[in-house]
Amino acid sequence: MNNVIDATRAVLAVTPARWRALAVSLPGELLERTPKPGEWSALDCLRHIVDTERWVFPVRVRAFLAGNDFASWDPDTEGSHSGDQPAVAVAEEFARLRDDSLALLATLTAADLARTARHSELGTVTLGEMLHEWAAHDLMHTVQAERALMQPFIAATGPWRNTFTDHDANPPAPAST
Repeated sequence: MNNVIDATRAVLAVTPARWRALAVSLPGELLERTPKPGEWSALDCLRHIVDTERWVFPVRVRAFLAGNDFASWDPDTEGSHSGDQPAVAVAEEFARLRDDSLALLATLTAADLARTARHSELGTVTLGEMLHEWAAHDLMHTVQAERALMQPFIAATGPWRNTFTDHDANPPAPAST
């Protein structure tokens, strides 16, 4: 990728609109439905992205720029998945936070990509690597949310269900012969 800053900003810029569209258009029970026990619902994924927008990625960009190291972050112990705001409010909060992050990214230069910091678990990392991780993280959790949203539809596809094997969280047991 020739320009990781522009590519990252492009990915990060479209994510809030995707989440807003899902939050406004879909019924709450679909957004809150987990694909199976122990997995995150679409709303859990959105709350996690808000958490990382507040406490992880912009904080780390600022750490790189200041020449500081940073600790790992555990979403299971440091996240706020128990929030009770409706999806639309969470999506709006995300959009506000993301606007601030995009402004921060606009201050970066190509020379900044080589800046290093020490991650408490991963060791030395570059700002360029972290920007790739941020974009991939955004896309991963959006895909994860959409997979969760698919489940009730996949389960009711009848004879077409086998076309969704890569996305089916609860595939039927194979027929015995």
